[in-house]
Amino acid sequence: MSEASLAPATAELAGPVWGGDGVLTAPAPAKLNRFLHITGRRADGMHELQTLFQFLAWGDRLRFELLEAPRIERVAEVPGVPAETDLILRAARLLAERTGYGGGMRVAVDKHLPLGGGLGGGSSDAATTLLVLNRLWGTGLGRAELAALGAELGADVPVFIAGSAAWAEGVGERLTPVPEVAEPWFLVVWPRGVQVDTGRAFRDPNLTRQHPLVTIEDFSRGRCGNDFAAVVERQYPDIARVREWLDRHAPTPGRLTGSGACLFAVCTSRAEAVALRSQVPEAWGAGVARGCNRHPLADWAFPDAAPA
Repeated sequence: MSEASLAPATAELAGPVWGGDGVLTAPAPAKLNRFLHITGRRADGMHELQTLFQFLAWGDRLRFELLEAPRIERVAEVPGVPAETDLILRAARLLAERTGYGGGMRVAVDKHLPLGGGLGGGSSDAATTLLVLNRLWGTGLGRAELAALGAELGADVPVFIAGSAAWAEGVGERLTPVPEVAEPWFLVVWPRGVQVDTGRAFRDPNLTRQHPLVTIEDFSRGRCGNDFAAVVERQYPDIARVREWLDRHAPTPGRLTGSGACLFAVCTSRAEAVALRSQVPEAWGAGVARGCNRHPLADWAFPDAAPA
């Protein structure tokens, strides 16, 4: 897996690009949980939450080639992602099965998002697969239908399909677009090789599960945090070290995204973020990316629909 520096990556925000070889290259952007509160637990054991999702102008790249035969396959192995659990392949198969599509596709992945990092890499890859194939295969599902299909693959998939930065509640399924939230530059840092077990974090008896409900005003005033932080830092001390470093060096406190292992700090400019990146210890992955409130495939995937 590449752990190349995160970049402004404006090219990755463009829509899909056709190559001369008939291969379509499409972006799968990262996301940040700008905050994450666990607000309750349902009778079925699922946790209720509040969070604000925002995309990053950086992520994986997927290259799709359509096949006439009903084969769904990837070109090469993805380190740490067995084919049987690959959300890209699962998403393609699910779309074909539910719509009766008789053809296939071949996919190659340029993987940049660290596994288990809380950046939504697998969910974003699955969402890009559904968005791209729904259009190329002509399967004709609307945005809401496609998002419901994506929810079967993972709780975060629908926000990528919905296409806008969003305030999420319930178990993450109730999404309210927040297209006007600021799009700052971020320094993102992660301890290489650390993958957080989200199930283990949820099971921790010390996890806060009754966080009072907050509003977008609370977020704008800096009153929100991440309820996973204390639990995850105790389970993975390397994450605590990254957060402590950000607290000392960054202009804003270090924040966990999702259940980690990536942390981020808001910066005042790209130049400030780049300067800080040069100071990050070599043992950690680090980079710079700008927040983005619109998914780069949001309009391309549904050309005849009203903007979401």
